[in-house]
Amino acid sequence: MFGRILGYEILDNKVKINFSNNIEAKVEIINSEIINFFVPIFKKEQKSKAIENLKCVETKFTVESLDNFINIKTNTLEIKIYDEFKVDIYNNQGKLICADYREERNPYVKNTAGRIDIALQEGHKPNEHQEYKVFIPKCMEDNMYFYGFGEKTGHLNKKGYHYKNWNTDDPSPHGETYDKLYKTIPFFITLKEEESFGIFFDNTFESDFDLGKENANYYYFAAVDGNIDYYFIYGPTIKKVIKGYTYLTGTTPLPQLWSLGYQQSRWAYCPDTNVYEIANKFREKDIPCDTIHLDIEYMDDFRVFTWDKEKFKNPTKMISDLKNDGFKIITIIDPGVKVDKGYKIYDEGLKNGYFATDKNGITYTNWVWPGHSVFPDFSNTEVRNWWANNQKIMMDYGVSGIWNDMNEPASFNGPLPNDIKFNEDGNIVDHKEIHNAYGHLMSKATYEGIKKETNKRPFVITRACYSGTQKYSTVWTGDNQSTWEHLRMSIPMLMNLGLSGLSFCGTDVGGFGFDTTKELLSRWVQVGAFTALFRNHTSIYTRDQEPWAFDKDTEDIYRKYVKLRYKLLPYIYDVFKSGEVTGLPLMRALLLEHQDDEETYEINDQFLVGENILVAPVVEQGKKARMVYLPRGSKWIDYWTKEILEGGQYIIKSAPLDTCPIYIKEGSIIPNYPDIKYVGEKDIDILTIDVYRGDKDTSSIHYQDNGEDFDYKDGKYNLYKFDMNNKESLEFDINITHNGYNKFYKGYEIIFNNFVAKEVLIDEKEVEFSVLSGNTIINVNETECKIVLN
Repeated sequence: MFGRILGYEILDNKVKINFSNNIEAKVEIINSEIINFFVPIFKKEQKSKAIENLKCVETKFTVESLDNFINIKTNTLEIKIYDEFKVDIYNNQGKLICADYREERNPYVKNTAGRIDIALQEGHKPNEHQEYKVFIPKCMEDNMYFYGFGEKTGHLNKKGYHYKNWNTDDPSPHGETYDKLYKTIPFFITLKEEESFGIFFDNTFESDFDLGKENANYYYFAAVDGNIDYYFIYGPTIKKVIKGYTYLTGTTPLPQLWSLGYQQSRWAYCPDTNVYEIANKFREKDIPCDTIHLDIEYMDDFRVFTWDKEKFKNPTKMISDLKNDGFKIITIIDPGVKVDKGYKIYDEGLKNGYFATDKNGITYTNWVWPGHSVFPDFSNTEVRNWWANNQKIMMDYGVSGIWNDMNEPASFNGPLPNDIKFNEDGNIVDHKEIHNAYGHLMSKATYEGIKKETNKRPFVITRACYSGTQKYSTVWTGDNQSTWEHLRMSIPMLMNLGLSGLSFCGTDVGGFGFDTTKELLSRWVQVGAFTALFRNHTSIYTRDQEPWAFDKDTEDIYRKYVKLRYKLLPYIYDVFKSGEVTGLPLMRALLLEHQDDEETYEINDQFLVGENILVAPVVEQGKKARMVYLPRGSKWIDYWTKEILEGGQYIIKSAPLDTCPIYIKEGSIIPNYPDIKYVGEKDIDILTIDVYRGDKDTSSIHYQDNGEDFDYKDGKYNLYKFDMNNKESLEFDINITHNGYNKFYKGYEIIFNNFVAKEVLIDEKEVEFSVLSGNTIINVNETECKIVLN
């Protein structure tokens, strides 16, 4: 395709390479660890939906033309470009870490016995060999592991899998064989011999990733159309790869604090008396809750941005009443606009040409919930601004956030044809190019509209997305099922979403389709309490699955873990604030923090919350115990019993139905809130600090702001630094290192686990303390102080 290398030229941070077949490739040095490879085989313009306002770092690099290749060197990487644009990448020690595959493509031959027609009669379908316009094969090695890809079924390590990126609404039960779902995240991380790199294939067309399923000698990424446009992101740690990827595509912004609380949903809470009833039960039963979601039934005949005034006679009053009791209302908005003359949204969009058209320029219609529907052209800036301005309609009612659904886009009368036209700011493009980014662009418009209207951190939840959506929206994993298989699968799915930059993610607790059971719901809430988005949601045809829907035992278990979630909110908020800079998620695969421990590479049913809390839920029916791996390099403390355990070992943990195994890493300092029914119920004057002594000195940063708006961007926040020094005595220092927010804690309750003090000094003055179950508890009335325990 490319031919021989003819020469090259350097332009700023770019190396342009000319090939004999009249093709020019560009190698761009983003920084010393991130390299972009671009070839304009579809369009000359390099335009990204995921990357906005990219800033290349001024980087020293050298370029040499050697015997049969061009050699590009940064301080970190060495890139060798050969004829046919074959690329090999080495680290700065000369170790080959990523090599293009040179042999012919050779798919594994499957024996059909010449009788495909017989198998087809029963519904069996052959896996057809597909040809691509863009095809990048890389050499596979035995000791490679693959992670990322966003929301995909299957195990944590994706080696041996094949996935397709084509955002798809499929309500049938998703199993491990599903190669495509709602989201397109064309990014993965490769780990080999404790060294990692990532590849982001920035192509919105239908794309495929094969991790050795076709042939064990190579893996590939490919697309049916578009340009060669991919970024190599070097680690060598996975943390650095994620930081590099989110440097390109954006990090998850700090959310409003209430959005990290518990959220209740179903299809559908209506009429308004039903919503009041649900809210009242949460308060009566002392189960914390911040948010209630309204599904499509709240709308007037499914017209977006409207209310059914029979079911919801006075939405403003209802939302105001619920807000007074601490509840925020989230309303669903789909992209499908009802074809209905006299309906404001339809009339405006039609008049201004805001909807996608067919190849003849006629507004395209398909069938969704409202019936005949048209689809806003979110590729167009003017349309996105119009959609953003429409968010005011819902904000004026008092709605606190928007739930974008059906935005693959979904349609009932067959999928949107590939040749449907979109007007991308003057460039007419086909649906096949826009499809995978449609939900992303809708979320962007929604986010910007809410921000403009409220000046608060927008809460947007979306089903479909593309790389970069984390800047605008939280995500959930779509229409899962109330089955143990889906509970098990949700954990590696959410861990891989986090590894793919989508930190604010969750799954429908209890399952959306089918009927949950009390045991399944009890175990699922034990996972949900530690996921970033903590929402219980179920379908219109399923049994009730609110916390009280079964019996007292189930309700008590549910309450226990929702209360635990609220207790841990300051820790969770701290992780989100840090992640706004680092790109790291709340819910983490063990290997993210323990890359030097190979035992962590394929653990599917355990995860970390931040770096300090390890959760090992029970995800099999009837199990009352499970094996837990504790990563090496530190001790771990059983959260419930305070037993101290050595890392680097497997243990058997008893786990009756009300117990989720949880372990705290030694040296951890975990801030806790008191018992609250919702965020903002009362001022948190006394912060509880849960301390787990270790062998080494440790420190922790705790963050505090108003939890709502963007004032923190102007420095209006507080930072508390907690230092723990293990000398002859145990020393614990509290200092405020930034004081831009006008509310401070009046004091602290500090729990020193597994430490019995004989004497406690605060600022050199002896004070009273208590010892309970082997833990020393101190009440501190100072904002800053030095504590010594002897």
